[in-house]
Amino acid sequence: MKIQQFRRWFTGLAAILSTTFALAAVDINKASEAELDGIKGIGPATTRLIMEQRKSGPFADWADVSKRVKGIGTKRAAKLSGEGLTVNGQAFAGAADASAKPGKSAPVRAAKADVAPAAAPAATAPAPTMTDTAKAQKP
Repeated sequence: MKIQQFRRWFTGLAAILSTTFALAAVDINKASEAELDGIKGIGPATTRLIMEQRKSGPFADWADVSKRVKGIGTKRAAKLSGEGLTVNGQAFAGAADASAKPGKSAPVRAAKADVAPAAAPAATAPAPTMTDTAKAQKP
């Protein structure tokens, strides 16, 4: 009985801690190497690149991060922001950055909008009715 209570307590504590860390924002300009490594999607190589670029000055915004850190483009910036990474306290705003930097996203969206909706399914056949023979046999 005590082991089960301990497991429940420990599981609850682990859930609370993981939620707390997931919700905590980590600013790319202030984070330590360990904090950057703690962000899902940032490994030791990316952490080293970020730390090297910070030596030449803080990142101004997400566009600055994308320019200075190899491997962080629009898609990856959106994922990292979703994991809690911020630049000067700001989360990645994909729509604003995508419109400022023309890319492949805009034509794809336009192509999807031009596609006609699928046709409605064909009507089903009516249910079979009693035949004359079946009607005659009915009492």
